[in-house]
Amino acid sequence: MADKPSYRRVLLKLSGEALMGDGEFGIDPAVLDRVAQDVKAVRDAGIQVCMVVGGGNIFRGLAGTRTGIDRASGDYMGMLATVINALAMQSAMERIGLQTRVQSAIPMSTVCEPYIRRRAARHMEKNRVVIFAAGTGNPFFTTDTAAALRASEMRCDALLKGTKVDGVYNADPAKDTSAVRYETLTYMDVLSKDLKVMDASAISLARENKIPILVFSIQNAGSFADVIFGKGRHTIITEKGASHGSR
Repeated sequence: MADKPSYRRVLLKLSGEALMGDGEFGIDPAVLDRVAQDVKAVRDAGIQVCMVVGGGNIFRGLAGTRTGIDRASGDYMGMLATVINALAMQSAMERIGLQTRVQSAIPMSTVCEPYIRRRAARHMEKNRVVIFAAGTGNPFFTTDTAAALRASEMRCDALLKGTKVDGVYNADPAKDTSAVRYETLTYMDVLSKDLKVMDASAISLARENKIPILVFSIQNAGSFADVIFGKGRHTIITEKGASHGSR
């Protein structure tokens, strides 16, 4: 690792699917423990960490609409799924000594705190990990947009998206062996090439607030810290990315 980290405060966005491990749905405890250890390694390096976790391992709002569920209702159901994941993540982190707070955009004071920006910032200043749940609290917005929004509100130096692949590709590498991986991209590249890394609202928010987006694989232990210290394999999206590709 490098002597000094590249960032002071970061937001880690995890897809709900990343928590499934090799399963087809639900939460794999081994994945929770590995991610918790990864976050601890970054926190121990003196970097403040907050998180947004998706809910696709439990319920996806868009999938619900295909079964006749109203879109808004489906999205709210998906938000509740993110709260379940956030509480599971909190439990895993607290088992290894990380002070953690869950804040929900939909108030549910019995199980977690409501989202209050100043309180969240204060938690981070006290070296607590803050997990933001329930997306933006509004239907029709993804958890990617919620991640970009919270990263902006928390004045994060970077938004890291942990996925099942080691960066951004021009096609799904699991289905297309000729898919090209990008080392760097601009925000406009992502929008103009219609790359499916994050939705347009998230990219636009990050661009407006000059927050670099780093896309990496969360599948291997230590990958989060490696990317933070500039060592891990990832794609970085900034205002001046070079659009370089590699296989």
